[in-house]
Amino acid sequence: MASLKTLTKSFAGWVIFCCCCCLPLLLSSPLPLRGPGLASTAHHACRLRKINFQQPYIRNRTYTLAKMARASDQDTDNRLIGQQLYVNVKENNRCYMMKRIVEIVVRDVLLTKVKDQYPYIEEVAQFFASLNSELSRCKFSGHREHIERNLEELKSKMKQLGENGKTKAIGELDLLFDYTEDACTDAPKKGGNKKKN
Repeated sequence: MASLKTLTKSFAGWVIFCCCCCLPLLLSSPLPLRGPGLASTAHHACRLRKINFQQPYIRNRTYTLAKMARASDQDTDNRLIGQQLYVNVKENNRCYMMKRIVEIVVRDVLLTKVKDQYPYIEEVAQFFASLNSELSRCKFSGHREHIERNLEELKSKMKQLGENGKTKAIGELDLLFDYTEDACTDAPKKGGNKKKN
């Protein structure tokens, strides 16, 4: 009988503790946003960890591959990756834009028959595909017609250049790396990237 009294006192003590201490904490904590507040959630979905770009191995592979392809690029007048991609695109949509460009380059260039022509291409393709996977929940905000128009111009230019369009895209993988890093991480922007437009 004594243990029943102790158990009752102890249970009552826990109930009082929970009602006095835990309940106010639960009530004062913010609830997850729903509806219009999801825009800020989408913004966070358009962020990559800086560590993705700080791996010297993959950075070296990407830059080396780009340098090799640039050596055989006959067209020095056109540029695929540059500031022209951001024309009329709001800054909060730039990561989404780069996500779509990475998707195009991986699908239409790196995973085609050119993968047999260059070393490291599969590793680099896998790296960019993993970035896109991390950005899978990244959505545009607002109107997307400017984004789509700029993407169509990119695809059209690549198609117009034919096989050299693929060579050019591979030769600009370093720019793709840098622009994706700048658009999709919260890190301070590198001064050197702005010169590559």
